[in-house]
Amino acid sequence: MRVSFLLPHFPWRPIGGFRVVYEYASRLAMRGYEVTVIHSGQLRSSQLEGEGLPNAVWRVGKNLVNRFFQPKVGWHNINPSVRMKFINKLSERTIPESDVIVATAWQTAELVMSLPPTKGKKVYLIQSYEDWSGPRERVDATWRFPMKKVVIAKWLLRKGIELGVSPKEMFYVPNAIDTEKYRILFPISERKKHVSMAYSPLAVKGAVDGIRAITLAKELVPEMEATVFGTSTRPSLLPKWVTYRRNPSQTEIVSDIYNWASVFVSSSLIEGWSLPGAEAMACGCALSSTDSKGVREYAEHNVTALLSPPASPIGLSENIVRLLRDDHLRQRIAENGYMRIRSFSWDKSVEMFCQVITQ
Repeated sequence: MRVSFLLPHFPWRPIGGFRVVYEYASRLAMRGYEVTVIHSGQLRSSQLEGEGLPNAVWRVGKNLVNRFFQPKVGWHNINPSVRMKFINKLSERTIPESDVIVATAWQTAELVMSLPPTKGKKVYLIQSYEDWSGPRERVDATWRFPMKKVVIAKWLLRKGIELGVSPKEMFYVPNAIDTEKYRILFPISERKKHVSMAYSPLAVKGAVDGIRAITLAKELVPEMEATVFGTSTRPSLLPKWVTYRRNPSQTEIVSDIYNWASVFVSSSLIEGWSLPGAEAMACGCALSSTDSKGVREYAEHNVTALLSPPASPIGLSENIVRLLRDDHLRQRIAENGYMRIRSFSWDKSVEMFCQVITQ
């Protein structure tokens, strides 16, 4: 069977949603599927890029780069039999014929909807409610397109029903964690008061709140240390005492960040599933997170994590302090979280995905 995944832009930096698609692509290829991952150079929303002359110049430059240079996805292991295509401007002519074509974002859903049947049966992999990345009316309209919807979290099932989608058109297939890659290397009981957090400049990730929460926690636990990692340059609002790691490899994230920390902080306003928090839990971190909806797939307050309201750095910092001051609580949360996250298996999720696309 030929399966094509359609991504909304080029992978110039690590992106959680892309990692999920690459995981599906690689694991389907291992099962004998002919898999193509198609990247578009021109589908990113203007709401993310901004308006005005400077941003217009930036977009022209980006389009030229996309046209003449193709990125190497060195930040994720992809099965070598997966065909990786980078096309600056997508059209019916440049998209190969397939048995199944999978939209992976609202922008690609609009394009997939316009394609003829020769391009494959249409499936929509919904990884979040993306009103933060485009006009809400267009985002909502894609949910009602007559194609199968695969949603990665139960809250997205409820969101689809709220938007008028028939439950028969939606299939729940949760994300998973590769527990061979994300694993405990350093004992939970021996970890020091060290906090880690992933940084993203996207407002929806709430990084400003996360940094504020870490700063407040430092005032109450002076011996606390912190490591923040991301793909952009060091944020100017990050205190000097915080270590910043730019573009660490996946191996470094596992060994030097997740396994070195006793507490992981997740500050997002909304998440489809929230990969970093789950990865950190698989490596033995106790999770202090905002209740960003998607985190509820594996985070249960006071059982596998400590949750606080989104956009509340004070609440987030209070939970960080609780975990740092109460070692018994931290170890209990970390051990429960570790056991919970191991129940999310890629083998099970890929099997469920295969059933959807082959029905």
